[in-house]
Amino acid sequence: MKITESPSPYHHLEKMSTRELLTHINREDKKVPAAIELVIPQIEKLVDAIYDKLMSGGRLFYIGAGTSGRLGIVDASECPPTFGVPPGLVVGLIAGGDSAVRKAVEFAEDDEEQGWKDLQQHEISFKDVVVGIAASGRTPYVVGALKHCQSHHILTACITCNPDTAVAKHSDFPIEVIAGPEFVTGSTRMKAGTAQKLVLNMISTSAMIKIGRVEDNRMVHMQLTNEKLIERGIKMVMEASGLDKEQSYRLLMKYGSVKEAVASLP
Repeated sequence: MKITESPSPYHHLEKMSTRELLTHINREDKKVPAAIELVIPQIEKLVDAIYDKLMSGGRLFYIGAGTSGRLGIVDASECPPTFGVPPGLVVGLIAGGDSAVRKAVEFAEDDEEQGWKDLQQHEISFKDVVVGIAASGRTPYVVGALKHCQSHHILTACITCNPDTAVAKHSDFPIEVIAGPEFVTGSTRMKAGTAQKLVLNMISTSAMIKIGRVEDNRMVHMQLTNEKLIERGIKMVMEASGLDKEQSYRLLMKYGSVKEAVASLP
């Protein structure tokens, strides 16, 4: 039996008080960072490989089904506004297509050929990196995609929460975060989902920093898509330039990013 499918160590959840439920869920959640710490060396190797591909004109793809697919899409969709990169640099794909982001598409994850077909729609090539996300490690949609990628000499990786899985077998950089059974048996949207989200944060943030999309600890390339981000940008320009708020605002609006605004100063 897969670890993620193993019975919960807690019983009669329906009889627990709200405080007991929350306390036990939190106790289980605390196990996730410790499990991730054990695989930082594997994450490091993957980030360095992604950096090399991105710097050579490649892209980063996430592919998954259900919760795993949605987490990949979330991470990919946040890269352009956060780091100012083109929307196609980090791409998230989910079994069942965009409609599956909000509503489960029955049996979509069971098609072993569809993942590769979806990647082909983006003209996937040896320049790119494909990260399969599957808590169980056996999702056919993901396994099939990774198999095809390897046969076409495309770099592969996976994020899974079970050891010795099919996705790991077909990954050049397998990341196995073993956080134990779920509080609700088999509900991998919980600890497994948290583990996947944390690892995705580490991968994309580290890769973006390494390709120069962060300076010091600031998102100097962020897109100015709302008032909060504009205000943040103004403060960064003020700190870097010594200009007042109105001057910084005009400069920021003229160039569209903190990086370009500050670079324009004599």
